[in-house]
Amino acid sequence: MTTYKFFSWMAALFWMVVIFYLSHQPGSASSNLSSGVVTALLDLLNLIAPQVELDVETFHTFIRKNAHFSAYFLLGLLSLNAWRSSGFTGLKQLILGLGMCILFATTDEIHQLFIEGRSGEVRDVMIDSAGATLGVLIYSLFGCLWGSMKEKTLKRK
Repeated sequence: MTTYKFFSWMAALFWMVVIFYLSHQPGSASSNLSSGVVTALLDLLNLIAPQVELDVETFHTFIRKNAHFSAYFLLGLLSLNAWRSSGFTGLKQLILGLGMCILFATTDEIHQLFIEGRSGEVRDVMIDSAGATLGVLIYSLFGCLWGSMKEKTLKRK
């Protein structure tokens, strides 16, 4: 196993552990964490634009759901990179990368059914999957662009 392949998989697995750790927190701890983030963001917004008024509950929901999206966006990037480092390309790489993320999102929501104060939400799986899909697509797009640039550079030589 190459060093690059090892670290690619370790990065993806590490991020999955982080997601699992955060979802394993009881509902009260998770709510306190997100409330702290929301409070800090509202304080910052109040400094920048004091005239803006937001519904705190709606903003809190927005931040929580964007955390899901962002976490799985990164997982999509990392998973596709890991599969690529293992020699998978094209459609097979996309299916494996996205499949891994969707399966993890699904099992993570099922896991939350057993955590005090948490619930498993199909909506969260959909948000997670959307984030992973965007991560996979952006990785693929940049991979295509990078490959095209390398090819043009080689043709010039």
